Amino acid sequence: MTVAQPDVTVVIGAYEAMPYLIECLSSVEAQSIGPERIEVIAVDDGSTDGTGEYLEEFAERTPMRVLVIRQENSGGPSGPRNLGLAKATGRYVFFLDADDRLGPEALERMVAMADRAGTDVVLGKVEGVNRSAPKSMWGKTLERTDVFSSNIKFTLSAQKLFRRELLDRHGMRFDESLFTGEDALFTMEAYLRADGVSVVADHTCYYLVGRDDGKHVTKSGSYTLRFDSARALMRLIAELVPAGGRRDQLMIRPFLVTLLPQFGPKYLTDSEEIRRHKFELAKPLMDTYWTEGVAQRLRVHERLRLHLVAEQRPELLLEVVKFVKAKKQATALLEKKGRRVYLAYPHFRDSAAGVPDSVYLAEPREARGFPGYREGGVDMFVRRAVRKARRVLTSREVRQAA
Repeated sequence: MTVAQPDVTVVIGAYEAMPYLIECLSSVEAQSIGPERIEVIAVDDGSTDGTGEYLEEFAERTPMRVLVIRQENSGGPSGPRNLGLAKATGRYVFFLDADDRLGPEALERMVAMADRAGTDVVLGKVEGVNRSAPKSMWGKTLERTDVFSSNIKFTLSAQKLFRRELLDRHGMRFDESLFTGEDALFTMEAYLRADGVSVVADHTCYYLVGRDDGKHVTKSGSYTLRFDSARALMRLIAELVPAGGRRDQLMIRPFLVTLLPQFGPKYLTDSEEIRRHKFELAKPLMDTYWTEGVAQRLRVHERLRLHLVAEQRPELLLEVVKFVKAKKQATALLEKKGRRVYLAYPHFRDSAAGVPDSVYLAEPREARGFPGYREGGVDMFVRRAVRKARRVLTSREVRQAA
């Protein structure tokens, strides 16, 4: 008798996951898609709290196909996910963390969306339970979008539905050399290689659960791991996206989410040695990937800090970080009849510092928050274009008359 191919393989990497694993597995078993359409591959990554034993008990009693693999601790989530992915047989793969749980109907809705739209990645709405969750990408359900046309670049966790054929075709696996940000690298690559991405925003598909013991949080480890993560993601984006506006648009993610926090409030408590080392680690990244296009897409205080890092000006950065940590509002200076708004963060128009005015110039999205701002850039461009067209037409008429 031939066993039908499951629609979706749920890969669960579990380490010291009790008692959260109980509700996690219950949420899988309760899925409306039906047990015959689900395959579960659970990897116990060297747990000592009964996680492995509970997985085996679950496999024996559930009507779903369940494969339990027990191994020595690998030190991170990538190894278990890769092992599960290698053994997956479903048309789609969903990576579920053992601390979290699926929403009712999550798999049925996501699989139906992928089948209907023909897309390779589906994001289901995420809600946080005792912890925060990404929000900006759930404005509306999208049958087909991409990483350039939406905010999905700000959710790069692995808890998505992926078409397995896409992953196999490109040999995609989680980078086991990274101890943080490995899911961001994997998911960004999937976004970029996918034939379309869907967003299910009208139904909560995933609950991100905050553990009381804090073990759900990515291991903080050394700050150097954050630079490793930023470097890997920047390199991937540069490899897959040609230089220009689209690349700049994606580079915002590693600069803003991974690199900039290293020069935030924590920087004030770093030793001088660590501060120097952070500047050393940042230098090749800034030299290679920091562009005017990236800078223009940031808010002034973000741009200013990264500009000072790029220029290797630690003596100026400290005052800016203190200002930002204090949550002070920089004075707004309106010029050009209100069409330019400069935010006077530290060192603004200080000749000794020599930071260009352009670093302090608010882009329209930020400038709109200040009374008196007049957004005249587009109108001015149109007027200039019209004047140029008139000059060209006049010139032609003169030549024809001659």
